[in-house]
Amino acid sequence: MEQALELLAARVRQCRTCRDTPGAGKQPLPHEPRPVLQVSRAARIMIAGQAPGTRVHASGKPFTDPSGDRLRDWMGIGEDDFYNPDQLAIVPMGFCFPGLDAKGGDLPPRTECAPLWREQLMQAMPQVTLVLAIGMYAQKWHMGNQQKPTLTETVRNWRQYHEMTPVSVIPMPHPSWRNTGWLKRNPWFESDLLPVLKADVKALVS
Repeated sequence: MEQALELLAARVRQCRTCRDTPGAGKQPLPHEPRPVLQVSRAARIMIAGQAPGTRVHASGKPFTDPSGDRLRDWMGIGEDDFYNPDQLAIVPMGFCFPGLDAKGGDLPPRTECAPLWREQLMQAMPQVTLVLAIGMYAQKWHMGNQQKPTLTETVRNWRQYHEMTPVSVIPMPHPSWRNTGWLKRNPWFESDLLPVLKADVKALVS
């Protein structure tokens, strides 16, 4: 099974669908794809992010930016555990940097990735028992019709998803500096949700 997962991950890293055969009505990815993910048959925690940004596209390593520093702080772990595939799987909704919009922000994750690869990857890692669903795209995929109309409502109802079985889900905002204002407006995220997140991570990271 480990070999099958490695072969699947290799196929993901070689994928050029968004550049060569993009979805209907989609413009091709304007730069060379560089799929970024971290998987293993041992990790019990999966980080379901959105898509790599410019720094991650350059490094080829997930969350090598200030948002990664904040995420690790939220989880209560350091880089050694974070980048150990036996401890954490990192599977974004879009594997490649999608480019920038007119205002300089990241575009949404490419829609080609999830239908092609996500279900296969989830099936190949049945040991995962906790998913950190970062942002609305990940929350929609992992929660389906249980997702609330807004990200704030979804995250505010985190206890409902935390009790899901067989895979518990914790919905989260993106740890980007752009969400600092959201964190100030929603202090319950740090006071109520983060202690539970840190306890879960501590219990599952051996």
